[in-house]
Amino acid sequence: MDTQDQHGRSAAPAAPAAPGAPAAPAAAPKATTRSHPHLHRRLKLTLAGGVAAFTLTAGLATPLNPAPQQAQAKDDGGKKVLTVAVAQSVDSLSPFLAQRLLSTSIHRLTYEYLTNYDAKDNHAIPGFATKWEPSADKLTWTYTIRGDSKWSDGKQATAEDAAWTFNKVMSKEGTATANSNFVTNFKKVTAPSPTKLVIELKKPQATMAALDVPIVPKHVWEKVDDISKFNNDKMPVVGNGPFVLTDYKTDQYVKLKANKNFWRGAPKFDELVFKTYKDQDAAVSALRKGEVSFVAGQPALTPAQAESLKNEDNIKVNEGPGRRFFALATNPGAKTLDGKKFGDGHPALLDKKVRQALFLSVDREALVEKVFQGHAVEGAGYIPPRFSEYAWKPSADQEMKYDPKRAAALLDEAGYKKNSDGKRVGKDGKPVDFRILCHATDPNDKAVGKYLKEWWGELGIGLKVQCLDDVSVPWYAGEYDLAFDGWSVNPDPDFVLGIHTCAALPVKAKESAATDNFICDKKFDSLYDKQLAEYDPAKRADIVKQMESWLYDSGYMNVLLYPNAVEAYRTDQIKSITTMPTAAGNIYGQDGYWSWWSAVPADGKSSSKDGSSTGVIIGIAAAAVVLVGGGVLFALRRRSTAEDRE
Repeated sequence: MDTQDQHGRSAAPAAPAAPGAPAAPAAAPKATTRSHPHLHRRLKLTLAGGVAAFTLTAGLATPLNPAPQQAQAKDDGGKKVLTVAVAQSVDSLSPFLAQRLLSTSIHRLTYEYLTNYDAKDNHAIPGFATKWEPSADKLTWTYTIRGDSKWSDGKQATAEDAAWTFNKVMSKEGTATANSNFVTNFKKVTAPSPTKLVIELKKPQATMAALDVPIVPKHVWEKVDDISKFNNDKMPVVGNGPFVLTDYKTDQYVKLKANKNFWRGAPKFDELVFKTYKDQDAAVSALRKGEVSFVAGQPALTPAQAESLKNEDNIKVNEGPGRRFFALATNPGAKTLDGKKFGDGHPALLDKKVRQALFLSVDREALVEKVFQGHAVEGAGYIPPRFSEYAWKPSADQEMKYDPKRAAALLDEAGYKKNSDGKRVGKDGKPVDFRILCHATDPNDKAVGKYLKEWWGELGIGLKVQCLDDVSVPWYAGEYDLAFDGWSVNPDPDFVLGIHTCAALPVKAKESAATDNFICDKKFDSLYDKQLAEYDPAKRADIVKQMESWLYDSGYMNVLLYPNAVEAYRTDQIKSITTMPTAAGNIYGQDGYWSWWSAVPADGKSSSKDGSSTGVIIGIAAAAVVLVGGGVLFALRRRSTAEDRE
């Protein structure tokens, strides 16, 4: 499931930059090339033609959907509005509770974090803090808080706001859902003065230049009786970021206005609107008509949608190397932090041989070619190849390539043999049938699900593909066997690895928690603690790769592929935008606010169907880039939709 900012940062944090000192220059990006994989064997799949047709027909132009008219200029009081089509709902407007990408992206725009990340190479740069420095033993960190940041209600933003925020997360009084991993190692947080924040640690922590926790105004939040139930929806919401949240309607829209007093400078657009489309083809149609200026899909456009837009006037399709993975997750047995079991995961999946047999029956090469039509890279390790320092591949002996015969042998060894009907049965004589959670709004989940039914059916295992609008309910309840999973990974892997630790498990059964898939293993936890305390980049990268190797061997997570980022925007409504990274990056879901903050409207007024001017800006990349740099980032989570926890 994919959520936050559970959303990027930069490659391995060398010891973070000295206070105020410029970060070390990032290594030159390495250009990579990718050709469409060639299938060396003939696929005997009865569904292949049907799935191919499914992926090719979605989103194509028809006589009923003619070439769009250019957005007509319309007087809207001179207000310039940028409208972005999104596929996701807001789970919470509270920074303490939100996990979905849309929600945490909104918090990136409305609140400052201690540090931000350079759009070019992701190294840590000043945010709410202008500089930061550790003590000699790296157990005390002192941050200088800027004096030119004000809350949108006019009050001064100070170190006291930051200290209150961190202490509130540390208290776990309904505040530990989203960002507790950052403060687990904190001993004490104080604000000796309005411009000085001091954080004392229990042991060294390599992510101190990457504490992605939105700083909230103490004078507003200290009046809240129960933060665990507060949705932060009193408009306008008081913040100190480049935008101010002014209006919200569930599953319809989120509106933000430009903060004219933002210390870095006001955004060029007066208003930013995230408009919800549950149907991806409808969002693409809205782009054609000029009703929106940008669409990223769920989380990317399908190959058919991207192809259908390439020859449209005033529309540009941007494609870059992805920072996400597309995976299968198995239920390892849901349990709470104190070890109480719950849920109804299939007991056969507690057997490592069964999990590995399933993964040996998945042809990754075919999925890249047939479903993603080459707009993806075959999967291996947990960290996408875009982040070369941490990218890992199994050895030849370790690799679990497509091998149905080996898969069948493993199932036989595990005691699940075929009966006279060709069905695998357990010791109780019952056929082995699994369920897999699928996002109803994600065509890729559905297409891959059809292939899995075919492949696993030949293996003798039944599969029910359960496509839901919101998979988070059965997921948190542990009521699933497998699920389509994926996270937007950032150059620093701490967060996305931390969601598989025992500490991330829920306190109570069925409640939301930081865990991705209920994984809890002492060896993995030990490696996680070691990488967190390791400041040497090379040594830390080695530990991270050991963690990836463990995940791979366990069979709990099967990374199928790394999708490319495919987005589209209208060139007649915008003039320029900053991508992240600037050389070959994405627009939506950045770890920062660069895209929407830097967006420049196109010359003249463009207005949407409802009379609002719309626009989006983008930097276009020609080559794929492997990110290397100093600084730290963490991951984006997703589930309820494809860019949500899943």
